[in-house]
Amino acid sequence: MTDSSTPDPHTLPTGAVPVVTRAGEEDQGTGQSGGAVRISGVSPQHTPATKIWFGQVSNEPGYRSFPHHHGEAETGGYVLRGHGRIYFGENYSEYHDMTAGDWVFVPPYMPHVEANMSVTEELVWLTTRTPDNIVVNLPEVDDSTLEGYRRS
Repeated sequence: MTDSSTPDPHTLPTGAVPVVTRAGEEDQGTGQSGGAVRISGVSPQHTPATKIWFGQVSNEPGYRSFPHHHGEAETGGYVLRGHGRIYFGENYSEYHDMTAGDWVFVPPYMPHVEANMSVTEELVWLTTRTPDNIVVNLPEVDDSTLEGYRRS
């Protein structure tokens, strides 16, 4: 017996259909942080999605994001190509390197910096967040505080 106030999880909302965002039509009005450019393929801003943001993040050679966090959002990422590094911890002194095929999880409210460790190749990854692409930029840090990072 099902409580009439509880919706059947197998019932689709009226009018629900898949939505395709075509290449070149991604939403570019999403939160940004310095050299990390985010475009959205699936988001509340341009699809019926209500609990997910899914997009592509790219860093030009030698560039990095501003220090930032994603508020209440949990973040998952997958590196498509390039050599990235995510700095975190006190004074961004800890880091993990990532290359094509690597996955990363960033907890809510965790300050971090995303860096492209190559000065010749672009870094591209897919990122998903719930409930949305929250970007809270934090005070900038000098490049010299980020171990091994260089712009050129």
